[in-house]
Amino acid sequence: MRYILLVFLGACSYGILSTIVKLAYAQGYSPAEVIGGQMFFGFLLTWLPALFFLRTKPNRRQLLLLVAVGLAVGSTGVFYYNALQYIPASIAIVLLFQFTWMGVLAEAVISRQLPKKQTLLSLGLLLAGTILAGGLLETGGLAQFTFIGVIFGLLAAVAYTLFILFSGKAAVTVNPWIRSSGMATGSFLLVACIYPPVFIWNGVLWDGLFPYVFLLAFFGILIPTVCFNFGVPHTGPGMAAILGAAELPMAVFSSFIILHESVSLLQVTGVVIILIGIILPELMRKRGKRQKTSLS
Repeated sequence: MRYILLVFLGACSYGILSTIVKLAYAQGYSPAEVIGGQMFFGFLLTWLPALFFLRTKPNRRQLLLLVAVGLAVGSTGVFYYNALQYIPASIAIVLLFQFTWMGVLAEAVISRQLPKKQTLLSLGLLLAGTILAGGLLETGGLAQFTFIGVIFGLLAAVAYTLFILFSGKAAVTVNPWIRSSGMATGSFLLVACIYPPVFIWNGVLWDGLFPYVFLLAFFGILIPTVCFNFGVPHTGPGMAAILGAAELPMAVFSSFIILHESVSLLQVTGVVIILIGIILPELMRKRGKRQKTSLS
């Protein structure tokens, strides 16, 4: 149960990011500054605790694997934050949420086993809830799609799926704190190649950018990466994809509380459906256990 809660917490942490990004964009900061700053401080925040566990250093192959997984994290940020420039956050997160079925499909292909009935039922609830919570059925919802925004959003979903899939498989014998720092290194290197970190020396960092990128690093790199590294090896990528759906309710909640955005009854209904879809597999698993115990 604790591993399920860890993945759930990591997903909720991701849900706060869109609100922080919108606040940063409103202050005039560019995606290069926002993404670059997040990955830079994410690199620092994950390595600070990892220094206490360096007695169990990963070998070169394990480190390269972790850096490779980090590329997926960095790619998710690059694609998703660019999508937010072209489409509303509600639409972008719906596109990102396609990782739910992508993750389940990927696990089915890798394991060569069809998903369980409760997983498919949960997935159906998540997709229905995502459509409602994302406001796609509201007036003008679909009119807010733009081609380039959709492409960026779907690419973010693919990258996030890869992160969930391989975060539970890459160098699992390595200490989770070291694994997190290795992944953060890969994310930073990728983003630094795309967006050179000029914000470090051009003065913009201490001229107002720091609070935004530090919070993005804390909630978008440190907490979720550590939680996923501890939890996903035990829950599996399919279950992790379902638990990852907690991101959308948190995004709606934080937008309502912090940005004072209006939330319709349909969106609230969608959030409730998503939460039901998240807890359903665990409830059905416990029910099955009780039935087996009573029969024995």
